[in-house]
Amino acid sequence: MLAVIDAPIIIGILVLGAILFGADKLPKLARSAGQAKKEFVMGQIEADEATNKAREEARVRAQTQSADVMDNVEVGNAAGEAVPPPTIDRGTPSS
Repeated sequence: MLAVIDAPIIIGILVLGAILFGADKLPKLARSAGQAKKEFVMGQIEADEATNKAREEARVRAQTQSADVMDNVEVGNAAGEAVPPPTIDRGTPSS
């Protein structure tokens, strides 16, 4: 669709704009269009940053939920000595 817009069409649009709005209003119109585009791009950047932040928070939340609770627990016996973790074939040393 945009491939159809070439130099003669753009020139025609500018001439039509000069006729409709007057030559003194065209720079103001172009300036306001440029400012609108700048604000749109800034809004997109802010939205992208918010999306990335939300994704990171969701990733951390999912990682926290799936973490094993026992990963942060110190294992020991009543005397305070370290007890090796259970193995698949033998279980704990007390069993």
